[in-house]
Amino acid sequence: MEPLFTFLFKYRPVVFEDGRFAFETAWPSLVVLGSLAVAALSAAAYLRQRGRLGRRVVLLVALRTLAVALVAFALLRPVVRISAAVPGENFLAVLLDDSRSMRLADDGERSRGERALADFTGDSQLLRRLQERFTPRYYRFAGAARRMEPAAPLAFDGRASDLGAALERVRQDLAGVPLAGAVLVSDGADNSGAELTEPLLRLKASGVPVYAVGVGDERFEPDLELARVDAPDRVLAGSAFAVDVTVRQQGYEGRTVTLTAQRDGAIVATQDVAFAAGPATMARVHLEADAEGAHRYRFSIAPGEGERIPENNAREALVTVEDRREKVLYVEGEPRWDVKFIRQALAGDDNVHVVVLQRSAENKLLRLGVEDPLELVAGFPETREELFAYRGLILGSVEADFFTAHQLEIVEEFVSQRGGGVLFLGGRRSFAAGGYAGTPIAAVLPVVLGERTAEDVVEVRVQPTLEGQAHAALRLASSPEESQARWETLPPLTTRHPLERLKPGASLLLAGTPAAGTSAAGGELVVLASQRYGRGRAAALTVQDSWLWQMHAEVPLEDQTHERFWRQTLRWLVSAVPRQVTLETSAGLVAPGEPVTLRADVRDAGYLGLNGARVTATVTDPLGGERTLPLEWTVENDGEYRASFVPEHLGPYEVRLSAEHAGETVGADNARLEAVDLPTESFGAEMNAPLLRRIAEETGGRFYRAGDVGGLAEDVRYTESGKTVVETAELWDMPIVLLLLLGALGGEWLLRRRWGLA
Repeated sequence: MEPLFTFLFKYRPVVFEDGRFAFETAWPSLVVLGSLAVAALSAAAYLRQRGRLGRRVVLLVALRTLAVALVAFALLRPVVRISAAVPGENFLAVLLDDSRSMRLADDGERSRGERALADFTGDSQLLRRLQERFTPRYYRFAGAARRMEPAAPLAFDGRASDLGAALERVRQDLAGVPLAGAVLVSDGADNSGAELTEPLLRLKASGVPVYAVGVGDERFEPDLELARVDAPDRVLAGSAFAVDVTVRQQGYEGRTVTLTAQRDGAIVATQDVAFAAGPATMARVHLEADAEGAHRYRFSIAPGEGERIPENNAREALVTVEDRREKVLYVEGEPRWDVKFIRQALAGDDNVHVVVLQRSAENKLLRLGVEDPLELVAGFPETREELFAYRGLILGSVEADFFTAHQLEIVEEFVSQRGGGVLFLGGRRSFAAGGYAGTPIAAVLPVVLGERTAEDVVEVRVQPTLEGQAHAALRLASSPEESQARWETLPPLTTRHPLERLKPGASLLLAGTPAAGTSAAGGELVVLASQRYGRGRAAALTVQDSWLWQMHAEVPLEDQTHERFWRQTLRWLVSAVPRQVTLETSAGLVAPGEPVTLRADVRDAGYLGLNGARVTATVTDPLGGERTLPLEWTVENDGEYRASFVPEHLGPYEVRLSAEHAGETVGADNARLEAVDLPTESFGAEMNAPLLRRIAEETGGRFYRAGDVGGLAEDVRYTESGKTVVETAELWDMPIVLLLLLGALGGEWLLRRRWGLA
């Protein structure tokens, strides 16, 4: 369309978009009045001749008026005044994408890089036109931009693209010279994850327009891509965990493919993925953390026929399995079978240790599993520090009055501020029957409390919901089908709390179907629900006799369902609970040369953010070398410290963090990452036209596709950056004016002859 526009209007669209319209004649009023007089006389003559205002007359008057108006427009000498670069006195930055995605051959013949070089290096006509007016400065980029000679070869071996960093580097490098603009030649496949807003604002403030040239196809079809893998960074040994894999497809609607999961090269799971009409499908892969250490998991789909980029069919994640010991405090208000069977389920478990505080009689408390003679000797903890030493909390059949007002408050803070996990069990003194309505605990619960009664016992058959079926903690067997079959054969349980309503944002994982003839028959009841609360997690298990899954006559003696359920549930409860000092890395798998950010969260014994601490990290590289990095307080958040480093060698890196305050050790933590040759450029490798168009529009430039760059040299000429002069472009002799004038006069004459008026 632009060539047609230029032919009709004499100039390219940029002249009209950026220029200022004006008339150069000194007597516009006289011409306008004369034109209007002529048009009026013509109209009067037609009306006098016809004696009435008919459709034909209106059309003839309109054509005559248009012709007169066009002549008047030309006589007024219309012009567009626009800023233009002074020839030979401005620089022009040319940025060439040197990343691996430029190796792709979209047309099956030349690669993207070859097409870019053909237009902007060597003896191309476009380059000659640019050199006539500007002094080009060439840059190659993947991450940060680097100066290059025009004839220097490009390897197209950059592991990742960072458009923002490249543009900012060029802006800084040419800040002291008259810069007319920057030409960005790229496929726009920015995979740095960095925000572009700040670099674009700086370019706009500096008055540097970016002329973006997009190279490559905007859509690959057919194509499969593992767009995202969401895996936990750390998992407690012995836990079941899930990894969510998002698969994006084009041209595979209605087909089914096989997703394979490998751990350190060995296949550990396979799963079918069926594609509906949408572009993306999520698959949840269930895995077992049965080996301590850092493990590389690879998720892949076999390439389909005709796929252009098979490298994007696989992604990897680093998962560290930690053999650590977690303490859970279980408070019970009366002797119950649950205490015995929960402890029995966890007997011999080296990773979850349950400490029981049970009221055995009035004013008598029984302590089980304590590791210190003074632990819980005064009963339930009275201070944040004492309670926050645990990572999980179970409240059984115990009424709210068992606790003081302060203890109820610190239980709420245990979840919201410390980030602990709390599980509420059903019983005679639980939920509303325990008087928890109106207490701080009511806010933590994921269910809406019902009436204050626990007299009726309702028998329910428990089944996982759709969300529960996908939950790692509720997998009772190795496959989803076997797990569901086991749930269907479990004996029913009982509840005194027929709760039906969840709080907004809560998830229902297990539902109960009441037995026929009960007061709650017909409705689905809550059995297990959970919600995020502050930094922590809260769950409610409303049944009161889960031990029946161990002791019921229908359950075989060797059956491990009850043990598996409680081990997985408690691991899930404490899986995301932070320590006093925690260390996170920006990525588990990185490419050599890619910066890694270390983030430490340091808190005091009451889990309040601790500022002013001395936080250091020791990084051990694959060759055994060590370096010590100080982490600086971010100021933005209490207790948050950051530092960064760049892995230089392929292989595993270990980071050991320590924090001290006032001469005392606060805590320590470790993290692992691995530098690998990632195929980052293979993901999202389609030409990202919306991103390139945004860069151009927000800086005052224009966007072009590789096959449509003929007008680039002319467009860059009309810039307001660098050294410029104001040019005047005359419009009176535009072809569109002559064509319209001839059309109006010729059309009028033809109509007059046809209607017998000539």
